[in-house]
Amino acid sequence: MAAAVARRERRYRTGRTAYGPDLTAYDGSAARVLEREEVLQPRPQVRPRERAVARPKVRVREAGQVSLFAVVGFLAVGVFAALVLMSNVKLAALSSQVTSLSDELSELQSEEAKLRAEYELSVDLAALEQSLTESGTMVKPQSGQVIYLDLSEPDRVELFQEENTADGLNSALESVKQVFENVVEYFR
Repeated sequence: MAAAVARRERRYRTGRTAYGPDLTAYDGSAARVLEREEVLQPRPQVRPRERAVARPKVRVREAGQVSLFAVVGFLAVGVFAALVLMSNVKLAALSSQVTSLSDELSELQSEEAKLRAEYELSVDLAALEQSLTESGTMVKPQSGQVIYLDLSEPDRVELFQEENTADGLNSALESVKQVFENVVEYFR
């Protein structure tokens, strides 16, 4: 049995492990002695190279031709901006007119209410009826003279007017003419 233990110890001392170094070189100390080639020599400090300052090269694009489409586009934007500005000015003028007219309307409505009240106070219906019945010009209506209106039906209007319709090209020209007249009228 002692021989088997000795063989096992020998086998471990002389054998190799799967991933480790040769165990025969291990001398039992934690730090191994480095050989002459393995001893670290201090390296001299080397300064990094200084790069020469170089200006970056600027690449300039050659001047190209102006596109006709771009010019027309900018002109169209300018025209539309001017039209919007003009319509806003007209809108501001119209809104000030509307406010002044609405103030005038409210004044006229209050004056109308006052005048109606004065008119109703000035007319004495009882005295007027009495004077007309005494003169014989005003009499009570007879049963054949009374007419009753039934207003329960909804309102309805029928126009009997002949419309003038144009055919084909004439119709298209008339509609284009009407649109043009509406645009001109809008900007007046």
